[in-house]
Amino acid sequence: MTGRADLPGAVPDPGTVPDPAAVPAGVGFIGLGQMGAPMAKHLREWPGGLTVYDVLADATEWFAQKGARVAASPRDVAATSGVISVMVRDDAQVEDVVCGTDGLLAAAVPGTIIAVHSTISDQTTPRLARFAQARGVHIADAPVSGGFMGAHQGSLAVMVGASDAAYPRCAEAFGPWAGLIMHAGPPGAGTRAKLARNLLHFISFAAAGEALRLAEAAGIDLKELGNVVRYTDAITGGAGAIMLRDTAAPLPADDGLYGIFAHARDLGNKDLALAAELAAKVGVELPFGRLARTHLAAALGVPGRQEPPPGDTAENP
Repeated sequence: MTGRADLPGAVPDPGTVPDPAAVPAGVGFIGLGQMGAPMAKHLREWPGGLTVYDVLADATEWFAQKGARVAASPRDVAATSGVISVMVRDDAQVEDVVCGTDGLLAAAVPGTIIAVHSTISDQTTPRLARFAQARGVHIADAPVSGGFMGAHQGSLAVMVGASDAAYPRCAEAFGPWAGLIMHAGPPGAGTRAKLARNLLHFISFAAAGEALRLAEAAGIDLKELGNVVRYTDAITGGAGAIMLRDTAAPLPADDGLYGIFAHARDLGNKDLALAAELAAKVGVELPFGRLARTHLAAALGVPGRQEPPPGDTAENP
């Protein structure tokens, strides 16, 4: 792979753009790492054929043995692929793969779709999409959620930022490795959805650490508690169980969810207060617990007065 080239001079002048032609029936996959390889394996029987590329030749051996075409460069992938998935590390690698001197845009014919699965800046894909539009090439952001387990199982969730024209072909090509496909909006929207999803994901990790410290100080078996958390979250849906509304604004009193969420608020406030009492007894600080007591009601959309955390005079809005 060539080094990254600066935009917009990274691709040939318009005069060297390939003549319009039928979009290739095959699919391509670039980046065969922990996530990319299992995703691409689900495409090995694609009717138009699968073409793969990775900077590490060893990563392509399994695919070659299964009959996939191994490309010499991203440009080579574009020669045989109408929908091309890109799963590389960061924005710089995405730009190199797409716009490098030996990149996809050097050979992609009008109608080609380039889908970026990497989690990158929400500004990168829209910028590349505007640049590629003059060549008739669609660029979509399509980050995934579900980890390597979902990739192996073919059950990933994918949040697609694509034009209405490009989305149906994206959904078709993603189907073999995805269990849930969301059209989030135009290019850039997929990444914004992924960043919101990951915000929840990693905040919950930090909160889980706080819960573990409290449980450990209280003499609870942490592995057994972990089993309880995973078991009950599988039943209730975890934090996603409250994500049922189309707005984050407060609920009107006549909304069907108001009573349910108000009840959850009251139970949550009670249990958080009891956890705070336990933490005081065992000498554990609960910074996330204090934040939850302050913001729970508003997060549920049912703001109301509540007893503030000890030492905190703030009230819910």
